[in-house]
Amino acid sequence: MPSFSRNLVAVAMSGGVDSSVAAYLLKEQGMEVIGISIKTHESPVQSEGGTCCTAEDLQDARRVCQQLDIPFYPLNFKEEFRSQVIEYFGREYSQGRTPNPCVMCNTHLKFSGMMNEIKKLGAYYLATGHYAQKKRGRDGRYHIHRATDLAKDQSYFLFNLNQEQLEHILFPIGHYTKEEVREIARKQGLKTAEKAESQDICFTAGQGYEEFMKNELPQFQGEPGAFVDQEGQELGEHRGIHAYTVGQRRGLGVATGDKIYVTEIIPEEKKVVLGPATALLKVGATVNDVNWIARDINYDEPVDVKIRYRHAGVQARLKLLNSRNLRVDFEEPQRAVTPGQAAVFYRGDELLGGGWIDKAIENTPS
Repeated sequence: MPSFSRNLVAVAMSGGVDSSVAAYLLKEQGMEVIGISIKTHESPVQSEGGTCCTAEDLQDARRVCQQLDIPFYPLNFKEEFRSQVIEYFGREYSQGRTPNPCVMCNTHLKFSGMMNEIKKLGAYYLATGHYAQKKRGRDGRYHIHRATDLAKDQSYFLFNLNQEQLEHILFPIGHYTKEEVREIARKQGLKTAEKAESQDICFTAGQGYEEFMKNELPQFQGEPGAFVDQEGQELGEHRGIHAYTVGQRRGLGVATGDKIYVTEIIPEEKKVVLGPATALLKVGATVNDVNWIARDINYDEPVDVKIRYRHAGVQARLKLLNSRNLRVDFEEPQRAVTPGQAAVFYRGDELLGGGWIDKAIENTPS
């Protein structure tokens, strides 16, 4: 059995300013800090916008560790990333669902695979540059709260964590604003102080996801099928359900004289349903594979739910269908409820848990 030092923390270094400052802050607090980075993929195309986990990012992480005078350990997670993230990405689109690769990367690589690796180094803690806050409640359990900087809050991506993982995780920048983090980096002369934020899905490197699937995941490309309207009447032929997502308007190639959107994808029939913006409004969703971080869930009280990362959130009521599946009824209809995306539940600033949207619900039950 390896021996662990509670003073030894491994910082997941992405090559960005947030993880760089996380490492600096922990060292200033007197922790023994090591930097750790994972190589996940080779980008076939160089993106003009920011990404993460590229060869350049790895070098930036290494240089920051040199500046901070801490050890740096690169890890090769290419195979794991391919199977757990990239292939999941293609498989979800092929089934008419819209994937969330950042959640899967956090779940399977950063807070599982990376956690296993830091134990070999004797580190007790894994720290990341996520904008989120971990607190310990009177019940002895660990809880996650939104970051101080709500515009940068990333708690949405953390709903799959469990108590054993939270025992060993630190979020050093969760109570700082983004500008405060950059100012710390500037004062310390860190190379990443002015580095642009990640924007694209890291492994597509600026390609559209349909183009990426054609080049990298041809096995998940679907066959052509029918566009249909709300009544089921055919409007034309589509390129395969993998090329569409709920709420999409551009690139449909169907002219009706009105603005039309993808309102539903029916994978078993290879149909893509089109309709007006009003048809995107849904009253609820079924949510599967729910993971609770909090324990005291009161199903008689409404919660806040976010149905995608940039969603403002809406009050909703939860109905337990079985141990890990829920029905979520929104207090107001929501636009583009998308199967495959995460529905994440909050009580005020506290992250309660979340799961995966399975189906949108059209009408309130009678």
